[in-house]
Amino acid sequence: MAGSGNSEFDPEPVISHKFPESLYTYTERDAALYALGVGACAKDAIDDKELKYVYHQDGQEFIQVLPTFSTLFSLGVSSQLEQLPGLQFDPRLLLHGQQYIEIYKPLPSHGCILNKASIAGLHDKGKATVLEIEIVSYEKESGERLCMNRLAIYLRGAGGFSKSSQPYSYSRNRSNQSTFPKIPKSQPFVVYEECTHASQALLYRLSGDYNPLHSDPMFAEIAGFSRPILHGLCTLGFAVRAIIKCICRGDQNMIKSISGRFLLHVYPGETLITEMWVAGSRVIYQVKVKERNRAVLSGFVDLNRLSSSL
Repeated sequence: MAGSGNSEFDPEPVISHKFPESLYTYTERDAALYALGVGACAKDAIDDKELKYVYHQDGQEFIQVLPTFSTLFSLGVSSQLEQLPGLQFDPRLLLHGQQYIEIYKPLPSHGCILNKASIAGLHDKGKATVLEIEIVSYEKESGERLCMNRLAIYLRGAGGFSKSSQPYSYSRNRSNQSTFPKIPKSQPFVVYEECTHASQALLYRLSGDYNPLHSDPMFAEIAGFSRPILHGLCTLGFAVRAIIKCICRGDQNMIKSISGRFLLHVYPGETLITEMWVAGSRVIYQVKVKERNRAVLSGFVDLNRLSSSL
């Protein structure tokens, strides 16, 4: 594996790199737009479990916010990857491999978020480099910690930088993540099926991820796809929303942590089938595309408590 790529750089300056702190400011409109982007109320505009994400239902003072909205806090980090010393890669070959989220308190319907990012892992995979970035987010005004995102990014063509026969691998603070569980062979506890819209990626991109891979046909073709694909984090939003609806009985505050591994692309307009298994306070899930019968996403969601109606 080592040395089979064409990238040569010293990994130490990369793992010690200090990202500048960043701010993410959002309003209720942004939270509602995100909810619509991951399919909220698409099946039923008056869904009593989802209307609260886009409307002040029953006189509530603020709209509620989906926990996966927190993934937007780290959007600006991707644009800073080119600042990493010595690491060269083609941004068209970048793949988002995994996402892990911890929620420390319910997300406010609006606010100013302070983000502190750091390199949490760097792994030479020969023909690719896997870069792990951890972003801890705080409410700027109160200083309270809100959530943490940890993402794994595959940089194709940037591997082979190890200077020894043993491929370089660095990781820190992995104790807060569990190994991905195997998908059970038993029948799922519940299955939820939902269609994405042909314009789903165009709607989701309005939340801030303007990567042309999800909108530009020519860019998508260069990357090896027949047409623009859906954002992986949009698929994750669909899956977690399905778990909240089916397992948490609509209570998004039951979500403690979320882990997802992106297995395959989704084309806007395809049908997502989310299969769920309950194991104690953990929900193991898998998302398949119905039209191709392929798994596109898998992972687990840990809950603060189980619904009493399960």
